[in-house]
Amino acid sequence: MHHKLLAVAAAGLLALHGVGCGGGAPGAVEALAAERASATSGDSRGSPFASSRPGMGATLYDGGVMFRVWAPNAMKVWVKGDFNDWNPWKGELGNERNGNFSTDIDGASRWQKYRYVIQTRSGELIERADPRSARIENSTGSSIVHDPGAYAWQSGYDVPDRRDVVIYELHIGSFHDSPGFGPGTFASARDRLEHVRSLGVNLVQVMPVAEFAGDFSWGYNPAFPMAPESAYGTPEDLKNLIDVAHGLNVGVALDVVVNHFGPSDLSMWCFDGECFGKGGVYFYTDWRAETPWGATRPDYGRQEVRDYIRDMMMMWLHEYRADGLRVDGTKWVYSTDSGASIPEGYQILRSLNDEVHTTAPWKLMVAEDHTGEHITKSTYDGGAGFDSQWDASFSHQVRGALEAQNDADRDLYSVSNAITARYNGQPMQRVIYLESHDETANGKSRLAESIWPGNASGWAAKKRSTLGAAILFTSPGIPMLFQGEEMLEDGYFQAEDPLDWDKSVRFGGIIELYRQLIHLRRNWDNNTRGLRGDNVNVFHVNNSDKLMAYHRFDAGGPGDDVVVVANFSTYPRYDYVIGFPRCGMWQPRFNSDWSGYAGDFGNTPLYATDAWSEARDGLPCAGRVTVGPYSVVILSQ
Repeated sequence: MHHKLLAVAAAGLLALHGVGCGGGAPGAVEALAAERASATSGDSRGSPFASSRPGMGATLYDGGVMFRVWAPNAMKVWVKGDFNDWNPWKGELGNERNGNFSTDIDGASRWQKYRYVIQTRSGELIERADPRSARIENSTGSSIVHDPGAYAWQSGYDVPDRRDVVIYELHIGSFHDSPGFGPGTFASARDRLEHVRSLGVNLVQVMPVAEFAGDFSWGYNPAFPMAPESAYGTPEDLKNLIDVAHGLNVGVALDVVVNHFGPSDLSMWCFDGECFGKGGVYFYTDWRAETPWGATRPDYGRQEVRDYIRDMMMMWLHEYRADGLRVDGTKWVYSTDSGASIPEGYQILRSLNDEVHTTAPWKLMVAEDHTGEHITKSTYDGGAGFDSQWDASFSHQVRGALEAQNDADRDLYSVSNAITARYNGQPMQRVIYLESHDETANGKSRLAESIWPGNASGWAAKKRSTLGAAILFTSPGIPMLFQGEEMLEDGYFQAEDPLDWDKSVRFGGIIELYRQLIHLRRNWDNNTRGLRGDNVNVFHVNNSDKLMAYHRFDAGGPGDDVVVVANFSTYPRYDYVIGFPRCGMWQPRFNSDWSGYAGDFGNTPLYATDAWSEARDGLPCAGRVTVGPYSVVILSQ
């Protein structure tokens, strides 16, 4: 699921934050204590007053900044930063007696750096960055006062009907970059959005962008879940990426992680000095703490932690104008590896989806769960309420038929099951794909590479990967591509290995094939409306000759009914008779064997089919079709 390098022993977490629960480098406590003694000698200011302003974290007001932090086991809290010459004793926070400490700092302003100094119950002084940092130097640096209104938005965006959505998953660090330097950035990704738009894609799903340890990562190790990754750019850079995408009529969904945090560079680890044997107030400290990535599962039973997660998600959806969220590994929110239940985790997912559906129902909420229908069942019916969820079984079943080295081993019944599956009777409750970050790493590789290892641009790799693409875009569900899939990217996905954009020129014909499939899927020419419909009938499966055909439709009729014929064998099929849902002339709309896509494709001829009145395959009419090797033909009236 996540990058294997992220797994860190829970015992190592303490070492990342200093000795024991204290935190800070050796000598830091003594230096702070001496500094405090010097700064406060003769000080008779008395106890500070807490702020009356709303909000958590660092919040701008006219003329200053309000700081509020949750530290229920702290004795005292100070804030130091650019605004007080980094002297914490000029910035004591008032105790609100509810676990929060706060104060107003007149003269503080946006983009100034700051850190908290906390006096623990034992009297120790520790330093922490703000867990609610909305902007940060880096994962081990200081927090930065964020101005949520600093960016001037230019573009609006209308989210398309769910049946019209085509997703493109991308990773900022590797989507557009040069090998050997830093990772790609929000700005460099923005510069390639035109490529995505030209495909016909209308929703980019961005792998996690919250601040993580180091500069290269998949992003599933958030250290500061509310701050954009500093190696990728500023909050304004991320907003500009989303704004430019909207100007191209492309939405942006963000991937978020709430099943664990970190596990490294966590300021929230033992945040106020109390560890309780594990990670302190932000985390479970019993058996529920354990996850596949360390003992860092948030304590969903604490209202403050639930508020933290809720505020993070709503920030991405509203301040950053994300058009949806993909919530990673939801099954680890409400259960452990052993299957033990965490009911409060399930409830937080339900409440978040209810809030989104109430306040912004057009935003797409997607889960990665892989455990069944409950995650996309409505909360009214006891489900978690997600709009859709990743369907990994589609990838496994279809890729199995494509990757088999011998035609005899291709299981078309498995492919049929992949095409017809749905959750709660709703095809759009599943996101279908052949590649994702999970399916192309961790011992697995890109589809074209796995078909022909070492020769992802060879004939068999091109033919069978594009056969898979045609199955993807003609099946019910929300289709998704992974970055570079359309240009035959080889090897396997790595955060440090950027896409080779030279392939967008070398394989321009293959990209055109994907473009035409997406246009057909979205009914751009108003003659394939059925590909957007909910209905499918796989009416012909010849597992011996490896040919199958299925009928896609919405309401049915001319311009709606679509027949898809797929040949999973290395031999062309000429004048093959199959059933048709209607008699009369059927026009060819797509032939994946066209030599315009690749010079070594066979260019098997494709003709209109005049279906006659004869019952065949449970349908009222019959007609002849010709299909090239490892090819798909799409016909409609």
